[in-house]
Amino acid sequence: MEEILVEVKNISKNYAGVKALDKVDMVIRKGEVRCLVGENGSGKSTLIKVIAGVENPDEGEIIIRGIPHKHIRAIEAIREGIQVIYQDLSLFPNLTVAENISLNYMVEKDRKIINWNEVKNIAQNALREIGEEIDLTDTVGNLSMAKRQTVAICRALIQDARLIIMDEPTTALTRDDVDHLFSVIKKLKSKGISILFVTHKLSEIFQISDVVTILRDGKKVGDYKTEDLDNEKLTLLMTGKKIEYINYVYEESIKYKTLLRVENLTRKGHFKNITLDLKEGEILGITGLVGSGRTELALSIFGLNPADSGKIYVNEKLVNIKSPKDAKSLGISYLPEDRLTQGLFLSQSIENNITVTVLNKVLNKFFLIDKAKKKDMSQFWIKNVDIKTPSMELLARNLSGGNQQKVVLAKWLATDPKIFILDGPTIGIDVASKSNIYKIIKKLASEGMGIIIISDEIPEVLRNCNRIIVMRNGRIIKKIDKVNQITEDELLNIVIGKEFEGVSL
Repeated sequence: MEEILVEVKNISKNYAGVKALDKVDMVIRKGEVRCLVGENGSGKSTLIKVIAGVENPDEGEIIIRGIPHKHIRAIEAIREGIQVIYQDLSLFPNLTVAENISLNYMVEKDRKIINWNEVKNIAQNALREIGEEIDLTDTVGNLSMAKRQTVAICRALIQDARLIIMDEPTTALTRDDVDHLFSVIKKLKSKGISILFVTHKLSEIFQISDVVTILRDGKKVGDYKTEDLDNEKLTLLMTGKKIEYINYVYEESIKYKTLLRVENLTRKGHFKNITLDLKEGEILGITGLVGSGRTELALSIFGLNPADSGKIYVNEKLVNIKSPKDAKSLGISYLPEDRLTQGLFLSQSIENNITVTVLNKVLNKFFLIDKAKKKDMSQFWIKNVDIKTPSMELLARNLSGGNQQKVVLAKWLATDPKIFILDGPTIGIDVASKSNIYKIIKKLASEGMGIIIISDEIPEVLRNCNRIIVMRNGRIIKKIDKVNQITEDELLNIVIGKEFEGVSL
């Protein structure tokens, strides 16, 4: 048995009468990689905050290296070697690599005068410890996400980290970057450093973890060796139900109207000579690695970054889309990749978020907002897309990730679009919420809406799209019209540039 580093016993935490954690136990051993999984709202974030000293539990205790604590402050947790790397990494983009790595150490040591040689040496030693090389004079804002992750890990190491908690660390990483991060985690493990890894991507759980702790509705379902789990069993334990994915079937024999046609669309430095079409009832998938130009293409179609050349036709009519207002007037909606900064007003209510795109529909004869109309519209969409909330007055920031995404869906569906572009529709969303959103998307398509799904998750595009376009370096490199004739592995190899020979597409 490996040495126990951190143990939480009978941890409970309530928020305004809601039990976020209910007598949760967990043991983290020295040098193990443990995945913490569960649906949005299962209590993962609360448990992380309790371990890190950000929140105090109502009941229970935290035992760190054999010493029990009823409550622990954040600074005490840091001194015990507990470090949290959040999704945004909390780095200073305008400072250098050396400064970002060394800053917390210098502050903790209460350095009045900065010794730049010391700053450089501290950073260099941290990088050397995990076998990484980054130019110490580079500004962090200019680094790739993978290198930023490395900087955040090094910053934790110089504060004698024994346990590093990583909260959704791969959300913005390319496939190569994920592989690099996992290689760093394995180096940390070999040095006896423990990792608590939080992710919604099931494939990552099987790739990196030794043990999996599963939470559901604030309670612990159990601890499982990763080798004893598979996708189906893990999903069942997380959700309490069997989730089946049914591929989308598009009836090609029917002569559907072409809703969108793009010809030779080009934006310098982003994409070149893109030609595609979208018919009523279709779900077109666009996939490719991060940086392939897929999001930039969507932004141009929606008028946020107009193309330099090429043509866009909507309902077979040539159109000039120079702004989102133009796109919206043509029946085009766009769900952005980052719901928190681009899709929602987090400090506003669900009601305000849903109706912000259609204020003209909730005005009275004096051109003032009709509260009854606004309320009715919000209630309609809350019910229609199944947003789980006690009140439409709840702030968007207080919703789970899945319900936040449904609010973004609702606010754009309220505009009555004919063409809906969804960029990363299930990023950071648990498996049950994903299934629910997929059902909504397929229902919309079956009613005649044309939908484009942009995603780097291969299963997502294969299960939900009837056609797929693969982009690389700003160009379309493959069009797949028969989705049922290609496997996940074959599509993945096309995306990363290792195509199978003889594949019939």
